[in-house]
Amino acid sequence: MSEFKLSEIARLVGGRLIGDPEVRIKGISSLEEAGPYDLTFVVSDKYLEGLSKTKAAAAIVHREVPFPLPQIVVQDPYVALARAMGLFYRAKHPGPGVSELAWVSPKAKIGQGVWIGPFVYVGEDASIGDRVVVYPGVYVGAGVKIGDDSVIYPNVVIYEGTVIGKKVIIHAGTVIGADGFGYVRDGEQILKIPQVGKVEIEDEVEIGANCCIDRATFGKTLIGRGTKIDNLVQIGHNVHIGPNCIIVAQVGVGGSSTLGKGVTVAGQVGIADHVKIGDGARISGKAGIFRDVGEKETVGGIPQMPHKRWMRVVAELLRLPEWRKECEEVKRRLERLESFLSRGETR
Repeated sequence: MSEFKLSEIARLVGGRLIGDPEVRIKGISSLEEAGPYDLTFVVSDKYLEGLSKTKAAAAIVHREVPFPLPQIVVQDPYVALARAMGLFYRAKHPGPGVSELAWVSPKAKIGQGVWIGPFVYVGEDASIGDRVVVYPGVYVGAGVKIGDDSVIYPNVVIYEGTVIGKKVIIHAGTVIGADGFGYVRDGEQILKIPQVGKVEIEDEVEIGANCCIDRATFGKTLIGRGTKIDNLVQIGHNVHIGPNCIIVAQVGVGGSSTLGKGVTVAGQVGIADHVKIGDGARISGKAGIFRDVGEKETVGGIPQMPHKRWMRVVAELLRLPEWRKECEEVKRRLERLESFLSRGETR
């Protein structure tokens, strides 16, 4: 079991230490579940009350607080938590070795320290870098390139010609490089447009479970360095996603759309084809994006609009039942008034 002094953790996360630097930490847990050798965390004043009840040995906090508990004061507790957890919790993978139940083409290139599990298929001219882990049931097509230290979880399908960078993580059931949705009508017939491009995934990308990233019609579909994609996301053909984007579950991105650097897309957003989204833009959940979004703009709603305006629209929507009653009452009064005026004119 790993064990670190509180002072070591404070240096790692760049925090200010208050209290005993020699406190020994063996793990990290929530306020409620932390034990006497655990480090816990508080991200806002809302949770400060929990510090008086926790059994933790110390806490990461967003500001100095009046509790006797040793503290590491940081600007962003979530960032500090992520760095500290890296000390204690590291993914454990099997290896190295190639299972007798895997099939690896004699023309494939396999790096040092690789683990290839049972029922994996590795096609001709595929290249798998050093220390790559390929879990059971993975299909690696002809000419695929996978960079060093990447992890491919069970039942991932990687079509021919796909390029995957270093330290990429692809979770179970994801399909990379299937044909883009390209068809054209010819009278009553629907013709398929051959998809002859590829998918390129840059370094340090993480892709969740059961995602689909389609190959390009021509050229490439690109996922930029450091981007993180949640489960059940569909990326259409020729989409270019910039570096360090966050795309949450059940998002669909239409073909040939472009996302700039550091874009955040919340859950269940639909982005139409050929849309451009500027650097640093943010899109709130369930939005329908049919037009370009500017740099650092925050939008939401269907149709899309500035997020603050969308919040006002939602607030008014909640009042619609009351408005309907008021409108019906006004209508009844107008009808009575018209009836009264009509009788007055006939006298």
